[in-house]
Amino acid sequence: MSKSHKKRSLIKTLTWRIIATSDTFLISWIITGAATLAGAIAGIEIVTKMFLYYLHERGWNKIKWAKQVTEGHTTLLPFYCYFSCFKQYYDAPEHSQIHKKEAKED
Repeated sequence: MSKSHKKRSLIKTLTWRIIATSDTFLISWIITGAATLAGAIAGIEIVTKMFLYYLHERGWNKIKWAKQVTEGHTTLLPFYCYFSCFKQYYDAPEHSQIHKKEAKED
């Protein structure tokens, strides 16, 4: 599952905008000395940059470069991971020979 969902991109867009717009407001206020002008700058910036960030995020989602692909279930089901570790252990060539011998002896 390497595909990022649109809802995740939207939530990331909104949370980033809160941080970035606060930064823009603060810098604008320091430079201009006027909170109303800083608010106007931040107000325009929040709309334009949210749209641009969302497009940027969706574009990067289409690029496969340096994406890590995960297979199957993750730690959402810890017992699944616990038992899958045993399966990997017993399926390993050095262990499967031991189990075949044990089965023949029974």
